[in-house]
Amino acid sequence: MKKLTIIVVIVMTVMGCKSQPNEVVEKPEKPFVWEAANIYFLLTDRFNNADPSNDVNFDRTKETGKLRGFEGGDLKGVTQKIEDGYFSDLGVNAIWMTPIVEQIHGGTDEGTGVSYGFHGYWAKDWTTLDPNFGTKEDLKNLVDAAHKKGIRVLLDAVVNHTGPVTEKDPVWPESWVRTEPQCTYDSYENTISCTLVKNLPDIKTESNETVELPPQLVEKWKAEGRYDQEVKELDDFFNTTGYPRAPRFYVMKWLSDYITDYGIDGYRVDTVKHTEESVWQEFRTVCNAAFSEFKSKNPQKVLDDNGFYLVGEVYNYGISAGKAFDFGDQKVNYFDKSFNSLINFELKYNAAQQTKEEIFKRYADTLHTSLKSYSVLNYLSSHDDGQPFDPTREKPYETANILLLTPGASQIYYGDESARNLVVEGTVGDATLRSNMNWDAIENDPKTQKILKHWQKLGQFRNAHPAIGAGTHQMITQSPYTFYRSYNFGNFKDLVVVAMDLDPGKKTLNVSELFEDGIVLRDAYSNQEVTVKNGKVELDSEFDIVLLEEK
Repeated sequence: MKKLTIIVVIVMTVMGCKSQPNEVVEKPEKPFVWEAANIYFLLTDRFNNADPSNDVNFDRTKETGKLRGFEGGDLKGVTQKIEDGYFSDLGVNAIWMTPIVEQIHGGTDEGTGVSYGFHGYWAKDWTTLDPNFGTKEDLKNLVDAAHKKGIRVLLDAVVNHTGPVTEKDPVWPESWVRTEPQCTYDSYENTISCTLVKNLPDIKTESNETVELPPQLVEKWKAEGRYDQEVKELDDFFNTTGYPRAPRFYVMKWLSDYITDYGIDGYRVDTVKHTEESVWQEFRTVCNAAFSEFKSKNPQKVLDDNGFYLVGEVYNYGISAGKAFDFGDQKVNYFDKSFNSLINFELKYNAAQQTKEEIFKRYADTLHTSLKSYSVLNYLSSHDDGQPFDPTREKPYETANILLLTPGASQIYYGDESARNLVVEGTVGDATLRSNMNWDAIENDPKTQKILKHWQKLGQFRNAHPAIGAGTHQMITQSPYTFYRSYNFGNFKDLVVVAMDLDPGKKTLNVSELFEDGIVLRDAYSNQEVTVKNGKVELDSEFDIVLLEEK
């Protein structure tokens, strides 16, 4: 009989080392901890289409490469799933959406067929939303709905570049952007002062020279009847901050408006290593000021005392590097005074090559030493990583086990939890990673529903217990593989024990170091109660996961 992986999560939140029978302990409220967050990452256009009336705008009707045009997903679709409880059922406590600002109106062919800016990374106007994604009222409703569920909202910030130049989208002035050389990525300089790819104008983030508004924006805003208001807001920003009217500060101002206007909780920041690191310290300052302003003006909407969250995409950064990303000719620290966390590109390799204990111990040790007070955002599949851990979705249970139990924050990429296939015939490049969410399978396929249930159970426990992502780690036994995580925050104490690689059926678990005899525990997976006897608990379930918590 094939040995099944079984995860046993035993949880207690107590003041002492052991839980005593009949002991009445007042449990402090569980804090929200970004270092342990369970973040759901979705492509806005591909997740859920709740408003077909906004599917076509700006005559974006050219025939595109497969999965390279707008598919209809929108903000209303995300809100619908928030209100339906989809994210809460998955244990998600933060949602990260791809950029929603207005995209270029034309299409461009980068060698993969005509593409439109469905992904959101080709900005035309940072000050307004793309109508394909929805309206400002839609965004307000989404943030409010998420916050009512205790879910934070991250938008995606692009400071490094504008969208490509097309027949409908003229290049920005030379004072704003460079169009050459193209990056060679063989040094610090050749990663920053250059364009990422051909026809993707690079904003001159190094410049402190005063620049006027691009004429195409002036013309656009006047046609839309909002030129005077936009200019007044820019004047107020520059007069208040004292920043030069340089390109990067315009963009920072525009991005900060989504904080003050809607109360978003953080930004995932795109292409971080392609911009001078000092820019991100400035961006941190601007974001913090905007978040403080929002909180002071909207005290009834303040969720907690957490500051504004910034997680950066430094492409190919891995947790092994600690704080210093290596360009080859110099190392750069993007954490201090800038980012709370960086996306960790390393876990997919670790998952394929190392034991769970090797991963868990090293990650926990790093996060409590060289990365103390910071974190990493782990993932196993994403929107622009062409080598996901399990592209054909043959290992959805193992994917959940590794991703949701690895120390650090977790990034569920939309469809991880439903085994959305990442190999789509007829696509070229990263389009294969960006198919529409497989709602039909979730609704009608029992196999998919079983996979989703596994992710939900594990995700809910991760959400309920910060020790999983932010706690210290210690192996108890190698066979069966058993470890504990512990986390303290003020009076809040969280202890989690996980045992893996057990056989299905009857199980005997040693909890003598954690619970006194007589303590009643509940298996949340099978909904059965067990009592600690002689330092052990015995249970019998048909499931290959057992979640125990103190009743």
